[in-house]
Amino acid sequence: MSNVAINHPDGDKIVIQGAREHNLKNVSVEIPRNKLVVISGLSGSGKSSLAFDTLFAEGQRRYMESLSSYARQFLGRMDKPDVDLITGLSPAISIEQKTTHKNPRSTVGTVTEIYDYYRLLYARIGIAHCPQCGREIREQSVDQIIDTILSWNVGTKLTLLAPVIKGKKGEHQKVIDDAKKAGFVRARIDGLMVQLEDTVKLDKQKKHTIEIVVDRIALKPDVRNRLANSVETALQSSNGVLSVLRRVNRTDESYQEVVDYLDSKGTPYDRDADFIEQEVFFSQKNACPDCGISIPELQPRLFSFNNPFGACPECTGLGEKWSGIKILLFLTCRFRSTREALHFIIPTAHGTMPCLLP
Repeated sequence: MSNVAINHPDGDKIVIQGAREHNLKNVSVEIPRNKLVVISGLSGSGKSSLAFDTLFAEGQRRYMESLSSYARQFLGRMDKPDVDLITGLSPAISIEQKTTHKNPRSTVGTVTEIYDYYRLLYARIGIAHCPQCGREIREQSVDQIIDTILSWNVGTKLTLLAPVIKGKKGEHQKVIDDAKKAGFVRARIDGLMVQLEDTVKLDKQKKHTIEIVVDRIALKPDVRNRLANSVETALQSSNGVLSVLRRVNRTDESYQEVVDYLDSKGTPYDRDADFIEQEVFFSQKNACPDCGISIPELQPRLFSFNNPFGACPECTGLGEKWSGIKILLFLTCRFRSTREALHFIIPTAHGTMPCLLP
């Protein structure tokens, strides 16, 4: 920081010339962009005057001026700070310095609520691409879905599911009753197969996922007509979405391919079993034309690390895997004894996790 004028500012710097806001005395300074910069000094030396009253105030004022005259009339007039020149400045945000609870899920984006707008932006104008080949995800027709399923090994046992409720709170009794009236006898509720003729009571305070079992078939050369009818029924029941449980035997040629895919996704499975049950998702709205991979419809919650539908299953959205020992050490520091820490329940994006000794 100096009082000497800077005549040749670079594009990778924010240049301030002749700042005289409050107790600043004609200060000129260069601040590098895309770096973490700390302004330090004695109390009353002008740190806040430079950072907030000069730099942030000018960035906010320029942003307001870029809005329409109609929008500006509701925001009020902002005065220009007492400074000769500021170059290289982008729209700025300011976060109040205050004592807050230390939360690993709190970021600059969540504190300023910009993250909510990003999630909405990605969900509305985002273009999905296949995670394998990188091609743009497109709509998938019924014939394409059927051809993909028939390309699997002959003899493969399939369970066709129609997802009618996906992660929503409520008892959903009407959905279950409608499924009974439509002639369905089974459903997978929260990952468990149940008989619809039995009494099904759900906790209305918890989120549930209900998938109607449309058909259970084994792939044979003459199964196309039955498969086509079941696929169309499932798609009609769940608004163009279909989930298929595919049983892959250890002796099948595709077994190792499925194992590699599950390992890459971090999906747990029994490595000692004679078969693996892989869940394949299809959608008439979003599917890769080459790989046949389908993805859910883009929603804001898919871009949230605080939501189980968007959080990484490995770290639950925290960006770091916590072992049992690390969790115990962390909690012991916060409680008076290890015994109290062991009874503490840790909330995660996928529910709750008890802290127990290994």
